[in-house]
Amino acid sequence: MDTIKELREETGLSFAQIKKALDEAGGDKDKAREILSQYSAAQAEKKSDREVAAGVVSAYVHSTGTTGVLLELGCETDFVAKNEEFVALAKDFAMHVCAMAPETVEGEDETALLKQTFIKDGSMTVEGRLQAAIQKFGENIKIIKFIRYSI
Repeated sequence: MDTIKELREETGLSFAQIKKALDEAGGDKDKAREILSQYSAAQAEKKSDREVAAGVVSAYVHSTGTTGVLLELGCETDFVAKNEEFVALAKDFAMHVCAMAPETVEGEDETALLKQTFIKDGSMTVEGRLQAAIQKFGENIKIIKFIRYSI
């Protein structure tokens, strides 16, 4: 039960999904994380064609005042866009852009935001964090665009 609670806090997924993944993994927590990650990716793929008509614009300025980012994070509904966790996610992505200076949102190399290792959790990529959010909120979520300013 403690493992289920721990994975629930990490992923935000339902107890049933976590229990199923743990059963499939034979109780191995790391293997269950992989299974949950694959499940999140599949769920994100199913929702990827849904329109993102709501969202937030997040601003982040580094403490030195020499680098700043504006980032647009889209979702399907105002209900999710106004959620504190969604707003915090947008801020985390803006902070990541500020620190890692990606050139594009999508792409195949390390200059693409989605392919970079997420600075707040080195165990996943930005894309993985986005997929986890899609699973948690039950909506399609996309990083629409960003702009990074630096002196």
